Amino acid sequence: MKTSLLVINAGSSSIRFAQFELASGVQPVRGMQGHIEGLGRAPQLVVHDRLGGCMTQRVLQPTGDLAADHAGALAALFDCIAGPEWPDGPHAVAHRVVHGGSAFARPLRVTPDVLAQLQHFVPLAPLHQPHCLAALRATAARWPDVPQIACFDTAFHATRSPVEQAYALPQPLQDAGVRRYGFHGLSYEYIAGVLPLHLGALAGGRVVVAHLGNGASLCAMRGRKSVATTMGMTPLDGLVMGTRCGRIDPGAVLHLIRGLGMTPDEVQTLLYEHSGLLGASGISGDMRVLEASTEPAARFAIDLYVHAITRELGSMVALLGGLDALVFTAGVGEHSAQIRERVCRDAAWLGIELSAGANDAGETRISTPRSRASAWVIPTHEARVIAQQASALLEI
Repeated sequence: MKTSLLVINAGSSSIRFAQFELASGVQPVRGMQGHIEGLGRAPQLVVHDRLGGCMTQRVLQPTGDLAADHAGALAALFDCIAGPEWPDGPHAVAHRVVHGGSAFARPLRVTPDVLAQLQHFVPLAPLHQPHCLAALRATAARWPDVPQIACFDTAFHATRSPVEQAYALPQPLQDAGVRRYGFHGLSYEYIAGVLPLHLGALAGGRVVVAHLGNGASLCAMRGRKSVATTMGMTPLDGLVMGTRCGRIDPGAVLHLIRGLGMTPDEVQTLLYEHSGLLGASGISGDMRVLEASTEPAARFAIDLYVHAITRELGSMVALLGGLDALVFTAGVGEHSAQIRERVCRDAAWLGIELSAGANDAGETRISTPRSRASAWVIPTHEARVIAQQASALLEI
């Protein structure tokens, strides 16, 4: 018997979804998939069938209110799913949940108590967690008897040492959950799972994965497990991102509040939504726009972006004691040959020798055969990881 699963990844400005068929003893088989992008502006629903053909493409009526847009987008998605392919809806729904805190380090069935606990982590991921929870609630309202499963972006990093997870703060604060969690775990789990297909025996060695998208982070792996990562208690830390600042002196945050009179809410909006590439360039948080621009400010923002990767890559390699492979993934990592070239050029001291032709062509291996440390481009697939986790939890 086959079980139909809907995977939902609800973000601040988009909702991505995919349908899978689950059956005992086989990998999840993907069916239709799609996205709703432009929430808060002009939301557009796009659905593709299992062969990649476009089934639906239409603009949703925007409300001007982001929360209302999310509710309307989810309703449109559910209406689309409840069509001829799934007349009775899915048998189960699995969600990407960004923050599991210290309470949740593995996927689990969602109950009212779990939902209440997840609500406590909203301040730790204010751009993401509210929309994850809204999707959980909307699903329960639409299909109250359908089991829901939460898969956590923080869970992959639970293998890190206590020292790597701690801040130098008093123990009561650490006990209260003020520590380094790390994110993009579902993406890293997928990459860890497919590394042997590309790296062979070196897959279990010293590998740094660069998840470079609108959100960006690095993960140092040994034995295909997380040893260190650049994000901390929230998805704000580490690398320069599309609209997020990345690493910043905590004293600078205090100065924004005490010296410049900004409120905590204003600081939160600044650091999450108006910083990063957007803040540094004053043009856009989209790497594609900046790469196409001739403005000096765009060049400066890209320089800042690459500089942060170079600096943090050094720290990841130091903790690993060397480097066997560097893997690029996610939107920028998979599609920007310029960023890959610049990062690899700066990492030449680690033994990476880039093949310009392979990089420009977007091949899987982009380093030369004589490169001491290899470099790769491997597309990520978070939805498939979520489907695999849901299948195991449902014991299918």
